[in-house]
Amino acid sequence: MSLVNIGTRALQANQVALQVTGNNIANVSTPGYSRQNVVMQNLPGQYTGYGFVGKGVDIKTIERKLDDYLTRQSDVASSNYSLDKTRAEKFKQLETIFETGPNGLGAAVSDMMNAFSDVAATPTDLTARSVALTRIDETASRFVATSNRMGDLQKSIELETSNKIDVVNNLAKNIADINLQISRTNGIGQPPNDLLDRRDQMVREMNQYVKTTSIMASDGTLGVFLSSSQPLVLNTTVGKLSLQEDNFGDKTHKKLVITRNNTDFTLEESSLGGGEIAGLIKFQNSDMSEARNLLGRMAVTITTELNKQHKLGLDLDGNIGTDILKPVVFGGENILSPADGSNTKGLQLGLSVKNAANLVPSDYLLSFDTGSTGKIIRQSDGKVFSFPTNGASSTTIAEVDGLEFSIANNGAIPSQGDHFLIKPFSTASSGMGSLFATPRALAVASPVVGAMGTNNKGSLQQTSLRALSNTSADLPKVTINFTSATSYTRTDVPGSFTYLPGSPIKSDDWELVLQGAPQNGDTFSVNDIMDQTIKTDFKLNAGNAFAMMNLRDKPLFDNATLTDGYASLISQIGVRTQSANYTAEVSSNISQNLETARTGVSGVNLDEEAAKLLQYQQAYQASSKMIQISQTLFDNLMQSVGR
Repeated sequence: MSLVNIGTRALQANQVALQVTGNNIANVSTPGYSRQNVVMQNLPGQYTGYGFVGKGVDIKTIERKLDDYLTRQSDVASSNYSLDKTRAEKFKQLETIFETGPNGLGAAVSDMMNAFSDVAATPTDLTARSVALTRIDETASRFVATSNRMGDLQKSIELETSNKIDVVNNLAKNIADINLQISRTNGIGQPPNDLLDRRDQMVREMNQYVKTTSIMASDGTLGVFLSSSQPLVLNTTVGKLSLQEDNFGDKTHKKLVITRNNTDFTLEESSLGGGEIAGLIKFQNSDMSEARNLLGRMAVTITTELNKQHKLGLDLDGNIGTDILKPVVFGGENILSPADGSNTKGLQLGLSVKNAANLVPSDYLLSFDTGSTGKIIRQSDGKVFSFPTNGASSTTIAEVDGLEFSIANNGAIPSQGDHFLIKPFSTASSGMGSLFATPRALAVASPVVGAMGTNNKGSLQQTSLRALSNTSADLPKVTINFTSATSYTRTDVPGSFTYLPGSPIKSDDWELVLQGAPQNGDTFSVNDIMDQTIKTDFKLNAGNAFAMMNLRDKPLFDNATLTDGYASLISQIGVRTQSANYTAEVSSNISQNLETARTGVSGVNLDEEAAKLLQYQQAYQASSKMIQISQTLFDNLMQSVGR
């Protein structure tokens, strides 16, 4: 019977091996399936006088071929690639918003500024004035349209993020369910390979959305953690992942939160690591924010500079110019207090533009260390600007990057810990618009005019004369009397002054630049253009039109001119896009290589399985032959005994 037992056990073992091999072949294309292998062991031999005689074979277990290290490395690389790929895809969508060519925002700005050249050539031509106003309105409309398209992209990102969070929550619930099933089979002594494969596949799928860390418990259950430490799944307990606004209630800045036992745990963006959700949040909070600030800075700068210059001119009816574009007003969407209401009651900040040429496309975090001191942190690079204040007695806090920060003079005094998030450019482009469409109201005449002395003998020439202020009161006439080729006196200021060709001569109301070599007795006068004694028709003057036209060459955007500001914006977005594409390409190669290494261990190789089929088939047949021989011997023995 010993030979029969050995053959029977061998037959059963090889039959199971054939089944496992067949199962491997059947699941060659099943996602997450790990190749299984029958582990056989020999039975302890029976002692006889001539040694130990083996009792055959038995199946020890059916194991999964799995390398935990390679699996983890592959999951991490896949998660990183998902983040990089998501950012690269969103940058492609962002690039389509900022069009180039004749339909782009840059072309609209250039056309608007160039329209003033026709007005300067014919200042009384209402058609030229109408064209200039139309260009202004078109530019404002394109800013608004671009802002709206960015808003649409923002909404689509939020919706996509929410959908992916729902997928993660479902995966977490399913992992917890499988944990329960695995824990129930923990006492049988054999691994539930198919359940383990399903759970590992779910963890792998979850890593596509958000990077996880997994820890196996003694009962076979798997703990899944986000941000390296916050548990999403513990045994059979599941937390809920959600998307919320930041601490200031900023609708454009989102954060991930895990809710467990009715308590929220915030996941810091920098600790998310990888995954599509992390990529979407990073793009929304950082990349979209930068693009929005770049666009908003353009809107604020163009609005501020055009309005400032237009107010220095006179329209066809002799009226002082007004705002030509809706002025920039910083409101509640630009200055955010903590959503928990922790700031001093009634404390309000003010914000205004002091120098548009110094604006930096960034948000700012302002905090008070004491009631009279604090700091402003530029969010784009983390640079810190410290400031002193004197409480309610001094409303101005500091001037940073061309912005003036102030405290509302309402009696509220800052306390230690009070802080604000300032977003100067977040809504600027969406609120841009022209204020009037009356050609006569276009203030293109300069309020000051220069005149050479009629008896001048030198080569003195006027290079430029621009107004620095414009009031309803008559500007005093100022005469410059040259006492030599290098010195002069002024009728408005006592003393003698050195003349340098090309150097500006200033007053509170105007700036004059002269060239050439004057002689003793030469004069130059600066007059109010409305002064009737000079008999100048102000309607034919286009000094302010030239000044507005010249704004196109003024360095306003990090030393880029006004008309080159859009090109600078596109360049910065293009650099980020190129960097994101390169990063995605590199992480894709790393992910593919690690996945190939993982599947090399865990994947099913059909050639190898086919060879095993032949091996186990032959062993099965040999085992059958062994039983057949045992049966023949037994039958022969019985026949001999029967005789």
